[in-house]
Amino acid sequence: QVQLVESGGGLVQPGGSLRLSCAASGSIFSIYAMGWYRQVPGKQRELVAGITSGGITNYADSVKGRFTISRDNAKNTVYLLMSSLKPEDTAVYYCNTVLYSAKMYWGQGTLVTVSS
Repeated sequence: QVQLVESGGGLVQPGGSLRLSCAASGSIFSIYAMGWYRQVPGKQRELVAGITSGGITNYADSVKGRFTISRDNAKNTVYLLMSSLKPEDTAVYYCNTVLYSAKMYWGQGTLVTVSS
């Protein structure tokens, strides 16, 4: 099993920046990839960004050029640096991990609100 603990959400003004963190514990040697998803009420959860154990990244088109995902393997932590934030980025952000066995785990979610 893998446990994920997120932090860093909050209120930020449009154009501002915020960094989310997700610390993994447990069977971390089994982790293939980690990522961030987001969800707003009434909509499906969507992938924001992901990074594999080899460092390959992918981003949703809506955040390319504004968000950066990175990971610190020594700390078993993945980060999402969000810049040039827009009101439409407001959502609950969930950390996700996929194991080599294809099993998935989720964090508890952290709310990001972009508003003036």
